[in-house]
Amino acid sequence: MSESSEKLAETTGTLDCPNEALSGRRAAGEDPAKREQIIEGAKRVFMSVGFDAASMNDITREAGVSKGTIYVYFQNKDDLFSAMIEKERALFLATIRTVLATHEDVKTGLYKFGVSFVTHMTDEKVINAMRTVLGVRDRMPHLCQRFFKGPENLRTLLQEFLAHQVDIGSLKIDDLDLAAGQFLDISSGGFFKYRLFGTMEAAPPPEEIDRVISGAVRVFMAAYGARQTTAA
Repeated sequence: MSESSEKLAETTGTLDCPNEALSGRRAAGEDPAKREQIIEGAKRVFMSVGFDAASMNDITREAGVSKGTIYVYFQNKDDLFSAMIEKERALFLATIRTVLATHEDVKTGLYKFGVSFVTHMTDEKVINAMRTVLGVRDRMPHLCQRFFKGPENLRTLLQEFLAHQVDIGSLKIDDLDLAAGQFLDISSGGFFKYRLFGTMEAAPPPEEIDRVISGAVRVFMAAYGARQTTAA
């Protein structure tokens, strides 16, 4: 391919599929599989060298696409990093939503939520991702804000579960936001902070997570469990 042809291909984003328009395939920038391919390549690069050291050329090579194609899908490195974080966040929230939806019993639901929460947030890949997010806080404050306080997050999902438990009489809670925050705090058991700052080098073992989450459920139920009274 001549230099002029390559530049034309990069401009139109069709270097990987030069006959795409003629074949009737997806228009440039609208192929979800290609977008996923780029994000996964970017994830490997970001997790390997960090945000600042990563370059679009590195990501292009790792994702196996042309530079023209990558810019059809993402404006720049910031845009690509945001997309990667948002994807990981959405996957985790989907898992938590399923956990809460499949457990009607309040104690079981809280326990499963806590175990999933701590297991995920102390995983090595997640910790590395969080350190990277915090590293770009000054230049991308919206990313940190959305990660922790987006329209749907761990706290809002837990609030919905607690509200349902209040409706069916399992819990008695006046301030759902406060109660959800309290359970998140006592469930983390300090694990997340210790992992984030390197005090705890490896994720806690399952038996330790079980001990902390079981205790968190007991404390939470002691505070908010609906006490049944029986007439004498």
